[in-house]
Amino acid sequence: MWYVTSQKHGVSALGLQRVLGFGSYQTAWAWLHKLRRAMIRPGRDKLNGEVEVDETYVGGAEVNVVGRQTITKSIVAIAVEIRGQGSGRVRMSRVNDVSSTSLVPFVQATVSPGAVVHTDGWSSYKEIAEHGYDHRPRSISASGDPAHTVMPRVHRVAALLHRWWLGTHQGAISPKHLDYYLDEYAFRFNRRQSRAPGMLFYRLLEQSVNADPVAYCQLIGGKSGQDREM
Repeated sequence: MWYVTSQKHGVSALGLQRVLGFGSYQTAWAWLHKLRRAMIRPGRDKLNGEVEVDETYVGGAEVNVVGRQTITKSIVAIAVEIRGQGSGRVRMSRVNDVSSTSLVPFVQATVSPGAVVHTDGWSSYKEIAEHGYDHRPRSISASGDPAHTVMPRVHRVAALLHRWWLGTHQGAISPKHLDYYLDEYAFRFNRRQSRAPGMLFYRLLEQSVNADPVAYCQLIGGKSGQDREM
């Protein structure tokens, strides 16, 4: 746990295997996934205040696709609290598609009712206001500003996520396990400003002893989009 939390950008299973001298890659992989499942505390508070919500795509390059279309990539919904000019807490989850059936439940699961929710003008977000949110959409094309200017926080998080995914894990994350990597990223991001170097270790240790045991067959099964609590 100390090694995993003391590395700024996390570690891969291969890296953990080498450092701890495991004879099996499978052992290192299983240990990391057990820890990732402990990184999210059940019943954690939802985001509040003002929140930006958008999606990004994780996966290899695609050709002959436009806009929000995708053939092989995973779609990741992102919600980030607005804290002045900076960002507060983040929530992320893989979603099945960019329809209201997928995006509205993501907002409901991660953002407190009554919060101000900023999105782009995508039609699937229109139903948000019907669920007790102050929805403030903004059309990217009509604004004349680039998307990263209109929605700076979610785009910053998405850019950092892609860098982490490609750097630490060499882009080798299976879609069925992606949610747990997103959990790890959120766990680190939400504690990025902690003044205590050992806080990530302490929190992971605390949450691990309270987590339910997970068998290896459950680990390799992964999760499909939106099958778990966000």
